[in-house]
This record gives sequence, structure tokens and C-alpha cells, in this order.
Amino acid sequence: MRFSVVETGYDQRQVDSCLDELGVRLTRLAARAEVAAGAGREWDQIRQEATLLRGLVDRQGTPTDDEAAAARRAASAVEREAAEILAQARSELDAAREEARQLRERVYAEAMQARRDFEAVLQERRRREARVDQILAGAAGEAVPADTPTAAASTGGVPATRDGATGVSVQRPEPGTRVA
Repeated sequence: MRFSVVETGYDQRQVDSCLDELGVRLTRLAARAEVAAGAGREWDQIRQEATLLRGLVDRQGTPTDDEAAAARRAASAVEREAAEILAQARSELDAAREEARQLRERVYAEAMQARRDFEAVLQERRRREARVDQILAGAAGEAVPADTPTAAASTGGVPATRDGATGVSVQRPEPGTRVA
């Protein structure tokens, strides 16, 4: 009879099942022993079977040295595998932490560069705004004389609006006609 080795010894259900089976066999043997109380040969067979069963029960009660060593080896193998899994998990965790640290540093550097770029653009905008304000303030204070020639006046692109103001006659179109 062999039992599966589990974490805390042998599988309890298998042991209980074996003991129940042995109990049934012993009960049958006791019944046969009563019937064959006078028969010597049958009695010897019963005694041998009972002795064999008793040896099985005694041997199953305590594991042999080989079974105990096998159980220790199995437990040791499980502990080694658990230690390997734990070491691998720690290694992966360390790698993930390092990757996160590098990512944080890179993002921080990019954010600082973006802030410096923004501040430079903002400073340039403020400088241009001050220059525009300066130009507009200077332009409001200067009066342009009425007789100053303009670019439009020099090319002849602006017609005179008053008749005889400049000595040039202007013909006005009839209302509702198109001017080409």
C-alpha cells in the first residue's frame, strides 16, 4: 500500500480508506475464524493473513526512511522553486523601478526645457509689446503736416475730391452708371 505524500504527511483520505478496508477484511477474517475454529489448516491461513494485515497497518503508521527522505527532497525542491520565483520577481521589480526612475528624470528634464522655452517666448513677446507701445506712443505725439506728400499722392492713385482744389477738373459719373 502506498499513499501520496502531501504537505503535512500522507493524504488523510487515502489512509482512512485503507484503514476502513483493513477493518472490513479483519471482520471477515474474524467471522471465518469462528466458523473454522476447529480446522487447523484454515486457521493457519487466517493467522497468516491477519499477521500480514497487521504488518501492513503497523508499517503504514510510520513512514519508512526512504519515504521520509523522499518527502524532504520534495519539500526542498518546492522551497528552491519558490526561492527562484521570489528572486525573479524581485529582479523584475528592481528593473521596473529603475525604468520608472529614468522615465521620471526624462519627463522632468523635458518639462524644464519646455518651461525655459515658454519663458523665452513670453519674454520676447513682452519685449515686442513694449516696442509697439513705444512706437504707438511716439506716433500719437507727432503731427503730420497737411501738405506732406504721401505714397498714394505721388503715384496718382488718389483722385481729388473737390473740383478746382488742385486745378484739375474731375468729371463725376451719372448716378447709377458703372465706373470702369
